[in-house]
Amino acid sequence: MYPQPQLNRLAAHKVALRRGIALRRAQCAEAAARIAQPVEWLDRMLALMRRISPLVKLAAVPLGFLAARAVFPRRKLLGSFARWSPLVLSAVRGLGSAIKTTRRDA
Repeated sequence: MYPQPQLNRLAAHKVALRRGIALRRAQCAEAAARIAQPVEWLDRMLALMRRISPLVKLAAVPLGFLAARAVFPRRKLLGSFARWSPLVLSAVRGLGSAIKTTRRDA
């Protein structure tokens, strides 16, 4: 049916294709391993945080107060801002929604 030289050439081409596919597969596996390294590191850190989470929750509030004192020794301005900011933000949102409503009605 086919002459022998043509079959030999096709067989050689098939071997070359298989080598190329194997090489490309190895390159893709290496690239995927490189890409997965940060995800693996993040997964390890999350597992570590889950293990120490109860201790962190207990220590978070006192450490937060200590950090706030160290960073903001005078809390008068920051305290006033923290106290009044929810009221100001809700007033601004209310005005914004009122303006949108009047624009829709007009």
